Amino acid sequence: MASPAFAKAYRESRSEIDAVDQLVRRLDEARLGLGVSKAELARAISAKPEIVRRLFTTENPNPTLATFVRLANALGYTLELVPQPSRGRSTGTRGRATSARDRLPDGVERSV
Repeated sequence: MASPAFAKAYRESRSEIDAVDQLVRRLDEARLGLGVSKAELARAISAKPEIVRRLFTTENPNPTLATFVRLANALGYTLELVPQPSRGRSTGTRGRATSARDRLPDGVERSV
C-alpha cells in the first residue's frame, strides 16, 4: 500500500467486490424472507441447483449481471441504478448533479 497507484487500484477493486457481495447477500436475504429454497430458485431461473447454492455460499461470488437480473425477477424484485451520494459529480444546470443518465444519446428520452 506504499504506492499511491496500487492503493487506489486496491480500493477500487475492493469497492467492486464489496458491492457484488452486498447484492448477493441482499438477494439471499430476500430468498430466505420469501421461504424459497436454493433449489426452488434454481428451477425458477432454469439453472442447475449447484450454481445457485455456490452463488450464496462461496466467499467471493462473481455472477453476471444477467444472473442478478434473473434471480431478482424470480424473487419478485428489480435491480435499480441509484447514484452514490456526492461522488464529485459536476453540477449541471438548475443546480443538480449531472450523471450518465443526463448524457443520453440524441433521440433517447430520459424518464424522471
